Amino acid sequence: MQAATKLLIGPDVPPVLRSALLERYDCVSEAGLATQEISVLVTTATLGADEARMASLPGLRAICSLGVGVDTLDLVAAERRGIMVSNTPDVLNDCVADLAVGMVIDVARGISRSDRHVRRGDWPRQGPGSLGWRVSHGRLGLLGMGRIARTIAQRLSGFNMDIRYHARSAKEDVALGYEPSLVALAQWADFLVVACAGGASTRHLVNSQVLDALGPQGFLINVARGSVVDESALLQALSNKTIAGAALDVFENEPHVPEAFFALDNVVLLPHIGSATAQARRAMGELLLGNIERFLSSGELLTPCSR
Repeated sequence: MQAATKLLIGPDVPPVLRSALLERYDCVSEAGLATQEISVLVTTATLGADEARMASLPGLRAICSLGVGVDTLDLVAAERRGIMVSNTPDVLNDCVADLAVGMVIDVARGISRSDRHVRRGDWPRQGPGSLGWRVSHGRLGLLGMGRIARTIAQRLSGFNMDIRYHARSAKEDVALGYEPSLVALAQWADFLVVACAGGASTRHLVNSQVLDALGPQGFLINVARGSVVDESALLQALSNKTIAGAALDVFENEPHVPEAFFALDNVVLLPHIGSATAQARRAMGELLLGNIERFLSSGELLTPCSR
């Protein structure tokens, strides 16, 4: 046990990882904060850590976060306070990309909708239901071109799709077509997959103008952050069928999902399961533990993140 350094474990850290931390390190609870000095905060990409949280821990030297997202981590405040921050990138790319492909196929071919159709007993009474939309040879627009977006592009290139992307700038190492306008990308695409970072700079980037451009034969898929999509505009587009459908793994105020979505049959709703495989979560936990161990032994991090 590393008795010299005290860790504070955030409330949403998974039980298996919590047990591993308790076995290896001197960990304290929220109730012990008044008498304990915390050097390392263990949190998640969902909960993160804001400046108020950092200020409440005057001895804090490192924040180790489980997950790839950094939009809930105040990296500016951390840098100003001399606090190092790590996340767990790369190890979840495959599983998030796999889910994105599944969501594309589901929303286009109506897999979840058809499952509900059969379970209700509607097949004998109404037939097999409405026709779906072909995925292969379609036009795929990617919002973002980071690690996960690149993996999604690699997966869906196997479907002989024409792929273009929008990001803050063109990537020199990416051979795909770059579209400087998100509206133009949406207008071109059959499927618009959101795979960019969250945070203030991308809040409601997918707005009513983008959805109007996507059009009545276009599908929106979001595996990034709920904040990137204007949910009110999306609900209106789905209700009015000004877009064909949507598949969502993330929401603005998750785990709370607007009930208006529940009545719609042209949307697939998932409980933020992008990285929710045994393999990905194990690798994420191992990387988080590796970051803590590296920090305690050398003052460095395996996967530091900065603003």
